[in-house]
Amino acid sequence: MNNKNIVSHMKQHLMTGTSFMIPFVVAGGILFAMSVMLSGEAAVPESGWLAGLNQIGAAGLALFIPALGGYIAYSISDKPGIAPGFIGAYLANEVGAGFLGGIVAGFIAGYTVYYLKKIKLRSEYRTIGTIFIYPLVGTLVVGIAMVFFIGYPIAGVMTFLTEWLNNMSGAAKVPLGGILGAMTAFDMGGPINKVACTFAQTQVNTLPYLMGGVGVAICVPPLGLGLATLLFPKKFSPAERDSGKASILMGCVGITEGAIPFATADPVRVIPSLVVGSVVGNIMAFLFGCLNHAPWGGLIVLPVVEGKLGYLISVICGAIVVAVLMGILKPKYNNEDLSTVSEEFDLDFEQL
Repeated sequence: MNNKNIVSHMKQHLMTGTSFMIPFVVAGGILFAMSVMLSGEAAVPESGWLAGLNQIGAAGLALFIPALGGYIAYSISDKPGIAPGFIGAYLANEVGAGFLGGIVAGFIAGYTVYYLKKIKLRSEYRTIGTIFIYPLVGTLVVGIAMVFFIGYPIAGVMTFLTEWLNNMSGAAKVPLGGILGAMTAFDMGGPINKVACTFAQTQVNTLPYLMGGVGVAICVPPLGLGLATLLFPKKFSPAERDSGKASILMGCVGITEGAIPFATADPVRVIPSLVVGSVVGNIMAFLFGCLNHAPWGGLIVLPVVEGKLGYLISVICGAIVVAVLMGILKPKYNNEDLSTVSEEFDLDFEQL
């Protein structure tokens, strides 16, 4: 296997792990945000049923790094890799290696089990290998690697990265905000979006300003397109105008995928507009100093945001940029083209 194929396969395994991780972040993040929102205070509730709801959300957030490692390993070596991947990523998180450690643990566990499975066992021992030998040896290998060798160096890298990002001045945050905003909007929930979102989500406890910006960039595309259908209805088909209402709702709850129907229909005009709007929103949130303490985006997280006014202004400005660009770039919708084609087709058919 050449280097290009190796990189391609590793990217595939990483995306599998990320896709399985996202539901943990979604469930945990939204329940966490709801508990704070319903409490009426920008703080974690400490008593009553809201504290229990917060505990449920926190459980989801506590599990997403182990899930990331576990399902990377699963992608590489199937079911025997799940336990070593989960345990290795959990240990990586415990020693402070964060999501980078979880990714490394997943690959170590996955490839360890993958090559163990290459050892031929007698038929009567194959079941024992799947449920006993492979998980046990894989867990031992990845556990030793994380606890004694790899975990702490990665934790040092994470500490350095955290301190460097935390010490960024307002001006220095502009390029970072631009990159994260562009990545978040570019493929609307695809691999590039997930890289940016995961980067911010996994550091929400140490660098909440990252999620402050990315939380804005997440919701700008669907909100901006929904706003465009209201401001420039003649630019959109009836179906797109209907989609615009749903797009606004999805933007409010932080679902970037609400923009996909528009981008699919007109990618050349829509995608650059979304990127520009999200870049503007992300940078503004960084400059306003917005801190988002939930690993999610949209307006649903406002109760856990510090700098709510700046966050809201950033969302509105980003959405307006998208809407205005749509108004400028998108031609007027014309439903006569389809009828013309139909008439021409009927004429040709009769002549035949």
